[in-house]
Amino acid sequence: MPGRLAVVDDESAARKRLGEIFSRDGYEVETFGDAESFLKRQSEAPFDAVLLDLRLPGMDGLSALKRVKAQGVDTEVVLVTGFSSLEPAIEAIKLGAYHFVAKPVRLAEIRNLVKGACDKVALGRANRQLRQALREETGLESMIGASAPMRGVFELVRKVAPVNCNVLIQGPSGTGKALVARAIHKLSSRKNQTFVSFNCGGFTEELIASELFGYEKGAFTGAAATRVGLLESAGGGTVFLDEIGEMPPSMQVKLLHVIQERRILRVGGTRPVDLDIRVIAATNRDLKQDIADGVFRGDLFYRLNVVSIVLPSLAERREDIPLLVRHFIDKYSLLFHKTVREVSPQALQILTRYECPGNVRELENIVERGVALCDSEVFSVEDLPPELQQAAGGAAGGEPLVSLEELERQHIARVLKSTGHNKSLAAQILDVPRTTLWRKLKQFNLD
Repeated sequence: MPGRLAVVDDESAARKRLGEIFSRDGYEVETFGDAESFLKRQSEAPFDAVLLDLRLPGMDGLSALKRVKAQGVDTEVVLVTGFSSLEPAIEAIKLGAYHFVAKPVRLAEIRNLVKGACDKVALGRANRQLRQALREETGLESMIGASAPMRGVFELVRKVAPVNCNVLIQGPSGTGKALVARAIHKLSSRKNQTFVSFNCGGFTEELIASELFGYEKGAFTGAAATRVGLLESAGGGTVFLDEIGEMPPSMQVKLLHVIQERRILRVGGTRPVDLDIRVIAATNRDLKQDIADGVFRGDLFYRLNVVSIVLPSLAERREDIPLLVRHFIDKYSLLFHKTVREVSPQALQILTRYECPGNVRELENIVERGVALCDSEVFSVEDLPPELQQAAGGAAGGEPLVSLEELERQHIARVLKSTGHNKSLAAQILDVPRTTLWRKLKQFNLD
């Protein structure tokens, strides 16, 4: 079924006609002559889309729209009116209406609007169901990607997770090595136990030893009480050693002993402590070259590298960039209480072509910044860092190549600015009806 549709109109002829048309189109249609009866039915079984007349007996369309949105359900509202004034339309969009259309209604236009509204609801529902399924079945919900390299990573994660072996994750910085480690843990038989993460870079040998192995009371100045180390605290769970290539050589010897013997000695201790842990390590270095250079132990490498997972750089999986951008827009719109809902084709084109040396981490930072600064529902070129805008312009001889739609948007924005946002005057200059200008303003999020 295309979706469940409500037609709310006090004109019985119009109500009946629209009901018959959309029923023939395959929609499950219910019609109502007033807002109260519609809202009662909506509370019982929410509709996917609503064709809602602005002028109704009793409660008007705007009040009914507020009530629908207050329910917090997946229902998109198309407001219909016989008046040509823009003020109700602007108010309706602010309240969350999907669209606003003036009578007499053109059949092709209203069909497209209803289809778009139902498709939006269906897509949102499908996305939630997919994420729930991923959470329950795969543990890969935090990893975004549909490219061939990422599908290979997902398959390898699924295969290795149930096997209680050590794993070495390799890849450039910012590619999501920690996410892969957590996914392996979540898919393993250890998923209900502790996941411990430790970054091996930038610490002295003494600090690494006390953090990983713990220490006994009195082992050194300041050791006022016995402390359990990270390896011991992860009993039954998983230990993730990030940036393993940065670990000092002397600590590599101690770690090798732990992995071989599955037991540790706390600093200052004399009694071994048995361990039940799985070790996952990660690095952005070429460990084989480090072995050749004598800065990493070959025997430790082979202990860790039982199964190797190599993550691709973002440049190797550019087809995933639109998915990642969409994910980060949703994430930071929610976090920053913004209403950014989409990315313009031009901004997405720039992001897709950008080399992004920082990989997914840099891309997330770019989108986070853009959402924080964005003043509309569309993440556009203006929301990108200046260097990306300049790079895009320079690639086309000073002016970025844009679509006809973007040229139209820029021209309307320029006319609006020059008229002080006087819409009547802008419509005259553009030689279009005010209703057409209003639709363009909504389409381009310029109002």
